[in-house]
Amino acid sequence: MRLNALFPTRRALLATALAAPALRPSGAAAQSFPDRPIRLVVPFPPGGPVDTAARITAAALTEALKSSVVVENRSGAGGVVGTDAVAKAEPDGYTLGFSSTGAVAVNVTLLPNNPYDPRKDFAPVSIVAAVPSLLVVNPEVPARNVAELVALAKSRPGRLNFGSAGPGGTPHLAGELFKLRSGINITHVPYRGAAPAITALLAKEVDLAFLDLPVLLPHVQEGRLRPLALTSAQRSPALPDTPTFAEGGLDGMEVENWYAVLAPAGTPPERVKRLHAAIAAVMAQPATAKQFTSQGARIVASPPEEAMAFIRGEVERWAEVIRAADVRLD
Repeated sequence: MRLNALFPTRRALLATALAAPALRPSGAAAQSFPDRPIRLVVPFPPGGPVDTAARITAAALTEALKSSVVVENRSGAGGVVGTDAVAKAEPDGYTLGFSSTGAVAVNVTLLPNNPYDPRKDFAPVSIVAAVPSLLVVNPEVPARNVAELVALAKSRPGRLNFGSAGPGGTPHLAGELFKLRSGINITHVPYRGAAPAITALLAKEVDLAFLDLPVLLPHVQEGRLRPLALTSAQRSPALPDTPTFAEGGLDGMEVENWYAVLAPAGTPPERVKRLHAAIAAVMAQPATAKQFTSQGARIVASPPEEAMAFIRGEVERWAEVIRAADVRLD
């Protein structure tokens, strides 16, 4: 399933928000939820894109739910530590996770001993938003579009290299997918995070990279990196002149780092619905939406059933890429 299919219109979000009271469960205990603070576990360090999105969401939900939503960073092992903590938490709606594509949909295939299965161990509340990857090159690379880059790579097999924020992450897998779809041979150079990868690009240590749009946007706007294509279905308002891969002639390159709010499996459905109604309501608010869209993200706010179907599809999709590209963590 494509994430674009989950992208509701602003009218749909407003309708869900207006219907929020109808989604509230019956009974005194259910109506009192939440009556104490909610922990929102982020499985990555403070300051990164997932953490930033989580804090925007937590602040908005605190107001909507009239109860504190407190971000707790529990990083480690590429998102495994924090995400596993959510899977094993009490399923009462008071511990939620705010995780992303790699930790939820990729690690289950990439890591032989991944301690949780996203298809069984979570009750997804919503896919909140999604951020495309952006393919950029350093200014010395003589390619102005995807076709020219593919031709260049084919003329120099194995000599071009691409940086990533680490092995097994979405930027790495986007590069591997690019190799599979275009039939080129380029070398992966992993770094410990997006910031070192960008530094390497600027220093011309690597030729190209796929990274989340928000972290690349300032460097592109300053003219220090050249954008070639977005891995989204449509162009981004943040970079309206940058085409998508499909527009550049290469299909099958839709890659987005999506942000999911997850509850542990077994969380009462009425509480999951209550939480989703609050997310839909806050994401329909222009002030909250602007905080996401100004960074190149797009609002999704999918309901729980669609979120689960989407996560299952993403697990299968990335498993195919990992196996076809023989991606391993050495």
